[in-house]
Amino acid sequence: MDISQLRTLIHVAELGSLSKASDRMHIAQPALSRQIRLLEEELSVRLFDRHGRGMIVTEQGQDVLRHALRIMAELEEIRAVVSDVDAPLRGHVSIGMPPTASDILSEPLVSAFKARHPEATLRIVSAYSGYLLDWLHRGEIDAAILYDPKSARTLRIHPLLEETLFLIGPADSGLSQDTPVSFSLLEGYRLLLPSVGHGLRIILDRLAQEASITLNVKVEADSYSTLKSLVRSGHGVTVLPLAPIHEELRKGSLCAAPLVDPVPMRRLIMSYPTDRPVPRLARFAGQIIATTIETLVERGIWSGRILIPESAPIPKRL
Repeated sequence: MDISQLRTLIHVAELGSLSKASDRMHIAQPALSRQIRLLEEELSVRLFDRHGRGMIVTEQGQDVLRHALRIMAELEEIRAVVSDVDAPLRGHVSIGMPPTASDILSEPLVSAFKARHPEATLRIVSAYSGYLLDWLHRGEIDAAILYDPKSARTLRIHPLLEETLFLIGPADSGLSQDTPVSFSLLEGYRLLLPSVGHGLRIILDRLAQEASITLNVKVEADSYSTLKSLVRSGHGVTVLPLAPIHEELRKGSLCAAPLVDPVPMRRLIMSYPTDRPVPRLARFAGQIIATTIETLVERGIWSGRILIPESAPIPKRL
């Protein structure tokens, strides 16, 4: 087993094709095929399922791929240690984000990588916090934005934001950001909310219980785009942060009102694993995300309170 075989494994898995990997790596396709075959023979496993349209990584291949990515990241760290601190980095990094955060942060993050580390490969994984936490522990992603994880003691955490949630209605609902709505009045609304067990729903159900009210949930949908579409169509109201509906608010297709007594909020954090080194590219991504959120809060696009890190901040020079 050698580094060239692991590099070939990574590129073929990403592109799903020997020919595409050959074009990217500028290595003849038969040579790449031989590297994969020798690696499979050495490990006594089938790493790919071959078919007419390309190659798909097997379940055992996924396990090998995770280790290969970690090894290549460590090699890049060795190069980074002895290189100019301002030199562009290479390698792969996977960052997980909840859907609401991904919609807002993906473009600034990609732009920053393109400008600062153009040879690096960035993978953005959009999923709910429970999935992201599991993938972070299993090493499938290098860092993640999470909402209030229950197993925070197993993570290296950098708080980002305490996000405020608002009542969101259609354009003709009469809601206004200048006129707060008491949380207890939610009992009288036809609500469209995520399903029971979803992080946002857990917050609302807990506050409803404390307020001794029953939420009138008529439709459950875990997709934020679905919730926004249903609200625009007049099927009810929902509760969301302002950031993912910023454009709809600007265009007037949705309107929002702050909820008070109490104000529903959720805590957003940048998290890294404690059982392995954090790649410099992951730290760079965390810094860009933190800076972007601060800017959006200052501009009034993302409503909430910037949180002060509980531990040493991420290094500024990445």
